[in-house]
Amino acid sequence: MTTPTSAPSEMAFFSLLVRAGSLSSAARELDITTPAVSKRLAQLEARLGVPLLHRTTRRIGLTPEGEIYLAHARRILADIDDMEQLVSNSLTAPKGLLRVNATLGFGRSNIAPLISDFVQRYPDVQVQLQLTVNPPPLSEDAFDVCIRFGEPPDARVIARRIAANRRLICAAPAYLARHGTPQVPNDLVRHNCIGIRQGDEAYGVWRLSSGKRTETVKVRGNLNTNDGEIAVNWALAGHGVLMRAEWDIAKYLDSGRLRLVLQDWQTPPADIHAVYPQRLQTAARVRAFVDFVLQAFAGVTPKP
Repeated sequence: MTTPTSAPSEMAFFSLLVRAGSLSSAARELDITTPAVSKRLAQLEARLGVPLLHRTTRRIGLTPEGEIYLAHARRILADIDDMEQLVSNSLTAPKGLLRVNATLGFGRSNIAPLISDFVQRYPDVQVQLQLTVNPPPLSEDAFDVCIRFGEPPDARVIARRIAANRRLICAAPAYLARHGTPQVPNDLVRHNCIGIRQGDEAYGVWRLSSGKRTETVKVRGNLNTNDGEIAVNWALAGHGVLMRAEWDIAKYLDSGRLRLVLQDWQTPPADIHAVYPQRLQTAARVRAFVDFVLQAFAGVTPKP
């Protein structure tokens, strides 16, 4: 019977095997023979009572049970690393698996390059970046750090503001020349407004405020998408009025390809936060990554 103390080594072995991509590659990393790797895997599968991998002559693939085991194993190994660093008050570099979630456009253009720099500084951290249209539910243990827009979502998590952000209303000069420029929020009901279905916000409802006055406008249009980059391209092509984050349209406003409308009206806050569970606030890899992102964005504004 396998003792509990052997479980972390089994998980580390399996994680390395999957990362290596083949039994022979794992054998080279472990400095043992390929049959020895195969035997150790067989012993693990026999203990669990399920196959974890599909084997071919050159590659391996995860079974559904293997995917579950790998996901939990990597999280547990990361938690063990965090616990050991916390208990020993170690000043060594962060290490372990870091799961990051971000939105498609902002994640691709701003977070992915930062991760490239981050792993150069901290090579012992393994980063998994997933870009999604909507942020994952807070109840799911799927990510360690989420980069989110808008108000902090929940008191149960820690949210650190990494950058200021505004949602702006704009349109291409050609569209405004054909259809006129909205002067007050209610004018938007007579315009073709490009819709973006993202997050939990009410679709097609734009809220604008000026001083103590707030107006809610139900906008309509013949184009909608869940991808902000596509929506920006439609606006550039002159299809309608768009509400979009300043980070995504600053360069087009500067070049004149898009023009602001209703500049005296503000939309709800859309600042950018790094959000993570309270239980991870002492995790070295999480602290290092969030601090790295905050430093990178310190004093930075959307670049034209």
